[in-house]
Amino acid sequence: MVQKHAASQLHYDFRLEMNGVLVSWAIPKGPSPNPQDKRFAVHVEDHPVEYGDFEGLIPAGNYGAGAVICWDRGTWVPLEDPEEGWEKGKLLFELRGHKLHGNWTLVKTKQGPKDWLLIKERDRFASDQGTESYPDDSIFSGLTVEELGKGASPAEAVAARLAELGARESPLDPRDVSVMLAESRDEAFSREGWLFEIKYDGYRILASHEGGEGVLISRNGNDLTETFPEIGRAVRGLPCDGIVLDGEVVVHDPQGLPSFSRLQKRGRLQRRRDVLRAAVELPATYYAFDLLAIEGYDLRPLPLATRKELLRRVLPSVGPVRYSDHIPDMGEAMYEQAVKMRLEGIVAKKAESPYRAGRSADWIKVRTLRMDDFVVVGFTDPKGSRGGFGALHLAQYDGQDLVYTGRVGTGFSAEHLEEIGERLLQLEREDCPCSGEVPKRKAHHWVDPLLVAEVRYKELTEAGQLRHPSFVRLRDDKPPSECAVAAGEAVLEEPAPIVDRSVERVVPFSNPDKVFWPEEGYTKGDLIEYYRRISPWLLPYLHDRPVVLTRYPDGIEGKSFFQKNAPGFVPEWMRMERFWIEDEEGGREEERDYFVCSDQESLLYVANLASIPLHVWSSRVETLSQPDWCVLDLDPKEAPLADVVQVALLLREVCQEIGLPSFVKTSGSSGLHVLIPLGRQCTYEQSRTLGHLLATVVASELPDIATTTRHVSKRGGKVYVDYLQNGYGKLLVSPFCVRPLPGAPVSMPLRWDEVTTSLDIRAHTIRNAPERMKSLREDPLDPVLEAAPDLMAALDGLTRRFER
Repeated sequence: MVQKHAASQLHYDFRLEMNGVLVSWAIPKGPSPNPQDKRFAVHVEDHPVEYGDFEGLIPAGNYGAGAVICWDRGTWVPLEDPEEGWEKGKLLFELRGHKLHGNWTLVKTKQGPKDWLLIKERDRFASDQGTESYPDDSIFSGLTVEELGKGASPAEAVAARLAELGARESPLDPRDVSVMLAESRDEAFSREGWLFEIKYDGYRILASHEGGEGVLISRNGNDLTETFPEIGRAVRGLPCDGIVLDGEVVVHDPQGLPSFSRLQKRGRLQRRRDVLRAAVELPATYYAFDLLAIEGYDLRPLPLATRKELLRRVLPSVGPVRYSDHIPDMGEAMYEQAVKMRLEGIVAKKAESPYRAGRSADWIKVRTLRMDDFVVVGFTDPKGSRGGFGALHLAQYDGQDLVYTGRVGTGFSAEHLEEIGERLLQLEREDCPCSGEVPKRKAHHWVDPLLVAEVRYKELTEAGQLRHPSFVRLRDDKPPSECAVAAGEAVLEEPAPIVDRSVERVVPFSNPDKVFWPEEGYTKGDLIEYYRRISPWLLPYLHDRPVVLTRYPDGIEGKSFFQKNAPGFVPEWMRMERFWIEDEEGGREEERDYFVCSDQESLLYVANLASIPLHVWSSRVETLSQPDWCVLDLDPKEAPLADVVQVALLLREVCQEIGLPSFVKTSGSSGLHVLIPLGRQCTYEQSRTLGHLLATVVASELPDIATTTRHVSKRGGKVYVDYLQNGYGKLLVSPFCVRPLPGAPVSMPLRWDEVTTSLDIRAHTIRNAPERMKSLREDPLDPVLEAAPDLMAALDGLTRRFER
């Protein structure tokens, strides 16, 4: 955030969010795009993040009295470790704001403890101009800090202009407005008296400033203010009352073009936390192309050219709300440019036209590509290294008949291929559900006509086949029956309003009789029933914690796959969280969606996905970098169980001596897991260090049977004390989860008095585990979730043991 502040001395407050606060510098001359300008920056006190949106007057007599405007905001991306940079006195970062872009450096000087310099790095955003090259007005109100200080506003001038024009004084409620729509035309044209605008691939929204708040109303009358909070905040900042704007919300790609997929991603979000995060990471922009009301006047009867003239006056130069500009007369030239830029098209508007509800020949849209919805009726086999499927067979309804319209094989991401491929396999059938000439070869498969695909295409051939089609998305919001021949263009379905509502949680169980454990005859239904019965004991370990699945659709003797990302077809009531995580191979960071199963329905849903083992993080969603426990995995491989027991008991002895509680469970396979509670008091790196120290103590005191050597061939038949599972994103098989092994054993919490040489690691199975817990009445492992021991005292005790 950058705020321009007319205090006793005019300056810019430059703020970067670090560790939950705004670390701030006062820059007297402001940021400059010129690398030669080394702007003096004084480090001042941190501010709460919420303060970054403040715009207004700080009254006289208060600290910092004077006018403050929101001059810029966006995201900053550290290009080097920010913690190390802070210690060294040099921060290198990229800015992605409305005004400030590219790479910058903040470097501490030797002149004083608070003295820094802000310097623009040389890149494509650098120039030889200074701060004056940036627009000087607020990104919210469009006012300069001087205008805000004087109480100036365009409202008075706009009202006087409207009185001159004879505009009708009548307040306008956006909920009562039916939007004006354009007719379609295939060919662009040029004509005097017409204005030509970009056609945005976005959500049509009426934005209003009412009661001191910004309100966003969709074309269908839904309140979408909470879906795009950054737009609502910007509309709230407009310095005129009773304003009603007509425009479209878009999300830009890195090249600055409207991105359909990014907008769709925003529109699908329902959890407020996800929305607020996306408002920063995928910020939306509202392009206002019409002004319907302002200051108590209804502008709809006025000519479009006049409405746009007034609209330009009241909007900021740049920011989340922008003026949608136009080119007069030259529609064909603008259309050619839209084609080159791969924009959706243009809209031609008669300059003298009033604003009328419904479709009108005064507004004409010309697309660069057509778009429509089609029923998915089949698919082809993939070729080469491609996964999922090759292409989708498509059709549309002509009356009651489905008519084949060809296939689409481009536009699919790897995620599309995986997710849609799974859904297709569940719908496969023997015969083609549509009429017309269809492919006959074996590589073509047919499905029940239940999925709807939105497709861009150049045109339909005379035979009714798609030419140059490209897949856009699956539409779960539209029934196949509405995909009709010559139904016209598809419209981007508006997002559902974010509301607090109770959603019926129904788990559609499938194939419960499929045998998953052939030797015992246990079925998928037995697995689901076990997880239902054990859920009161299991759910505390899953609650608010990322879960990773390993799925066995054909049972333990069939193929399995590790579900790194939650699939996109899950019901809306399933909770999913998105995190950045390093992959297992090269340390490359990637974004993943994780299930969070905090209730029985969610647990049963993942069980129905044929998820046999459930692996969990050691930390919770809200404290993702602070684990609940440190785990030591005692892996025997070729070592006898007696050695595993001896190592576990020594670990317990060491922990007791240094004041650490410890708990134990079976892995469900061949070893034991010893867990030490941390109470979310330390980082993963510190947890791993503690585990390393404990493992080293045990291996040094039992050198004949214990080792910290990871390579199996070098262990010499000893028990491997694995502490490396204590890391961000590392996984532990959850207590009470089932293992994909003969007998269906489960990972079972134990009392320490059960850890003897007579212990049978696989004695607890899906058949007897619920009865065991019912007889125990309490979970011996449960304290590991909340206990918070004195870790510093424990480290001191561990040091003393080392010294002995």
